[in-house]
Amino acid sequence: MKYYIIAGEASGDLHGSNLMKELFKQDENAEIRFWGGDLMQAVGGTLVKHYKERAFMGFLEVLMNLSKVLGFIKYCKNDIAIFKPDVIIFIDNSGFNLRVAKWAKEAGFKTNYYISPQVWASRAGRVKDIKRDIDKMFVILPFEKEFYKTYNYEVEFVGHPLIDAISDRTQVKEKDFREKHHLGNLPIIALLPGSREQEISKMLSVMLSIIDDFEDYQFVIAGAPSQENKFYKDIIGTKKVQFIDNKTHDLLSVSYAALVASGTATLETALFKIPQVVCYKGSAISYQIAKRIITLKFISLVNLIMDREVVKELIQNDFTSKNLKKELRKILEEEHRQKLFLDYFELEKKLGGKGASKKVASKIVKELF
Repeated sequence: MKYYIIAGEASGDLHGSNLMKELFKQDENAEIRFWGGDLMQAVGGTLVKHYKERAFMGFLEVLMNLSKVLGFIKYCKNDIAIFKPDVIIFIDNSGFNLRVAKWAKEAGFKTNYYISPQVWASRAGRVKDIKRDIDKMFVILPFEKEFYKTYNYEVEFVGHPLIDAISDRTQVKEKDFREKHHLGNLPIIALLPGSREQEISKMLSVMLSIIDDFEDYQFVIAGAPSQENKFYKDIIGTKKVQFIDNKTHDLLSVSYAALVASGTATLETALFKIPQVVCYKGSAISYQIAKRIITLKFISLVNLIMDREVVKELIQNDFTSKNLKKELRKILEEEHRQKLFLDYFELEKKLGGKGASKKVASKIVKELF
């Protein structure tokens, strides 16, 4: 069968790659075209566009690049029409995917969605469009099934694919990792400032501003696969910090604590059982718009899933050197760490077991044959 997958950002690329592996296992003659990244490309199939070509963050940034965004949507529709897939699989990336889905459904294509848009966070009115345009929705957060049920839309909870991605990875030996990357023996504090230029620019400089106050630790930046090393070097300057490119999971596995940009990385950090402070800072205009339409108490997936504050969130004006120092000191204290570990174990139970990608691939293939 012919599959067309549309993913955006590093997390979509990760989950898309694992889904593709399962699709190829269950349909040996599968033809797959996709919008994604390096991980999906490594699996096989044909890459149409890399996600870093359209990595715009926030309302203002999207508005400033609207002609580019609309051009990509038009290109995507034309490519789908030529390929004529048996099914289109949308992965998160709602601003782009929901526009393509409307056209695709009207054009008669089978539409599946894996990893729901965050309609529970803002603009819940989009559920009406999802019900109209998406044949099957697979969700990965436990509260999403109940959310959709209030709109009389049945979705399937398949568990979270990060559990597979983390448990199936090759275990790194800390001694070897430290030697390979020229790290000393001091405990590691990982810096995860995001994957897009805008968020890295706004957050990394604040993270770096506190490192001189923690001389008994070493700070290591997790470089995103979507960014050039030079981009980080320009921000780092003469700061005493290490940089490791595209090894986030390995870095987290040997870290003592982490400062993490809000997003999927907060959940990854929790699943590695690493105490963290969640950080977010966007452009002033984008933040003001978001504040008016987002209805959530929290922004990190950890707190959203647990429905209470487990990890500290420093958002916009609260994201300062002073506050970051204070909260980092807290998560370095043993009593606070032990409480976090217990919360993390509870979180993992809520996410369900392994096999999300396998379940989704099986259900999609079964519908086609």
